[in-house]
Amino acid sequence: MKAIADFCIIPIGVGTSLSPYVAECQKIFQKHQLNYSLHSYGTNVEGPWDEVFVALKECHERLHHMGAPRVSSSIRLGTRTDREQTLEEKIESVRQKQLG
Repeated sequence: MKAIADFCIIPIGVGTSLSPYVAECQKIFQKHQLNYSLHSYGTNVEGPWDEVFVALKECHERLHHMGAPRVSSSIRLGTRTDREQTLEEKIESVRQKQLG
């Protein structure tokens, strides 16, 4: 089953600059060959359910390895069985409706 997740990860106890930690998660998504799109408060990730969740777990493990004593995540997740739809298709559908 394909999943689309909106993932926000927050390492706690590492200071105020979180971009090095977010960048590590982006590398993990690349390694797992997942389609992802960074936005200002998280990352959209799409791919097979099991691969998405393996990558999210790996993000937590990597951030702990980088020295974060606590890691908090919020995940919103969607799946469809009626058809496949990519992140880009979802955005384009809204843009087309905006135009009229």
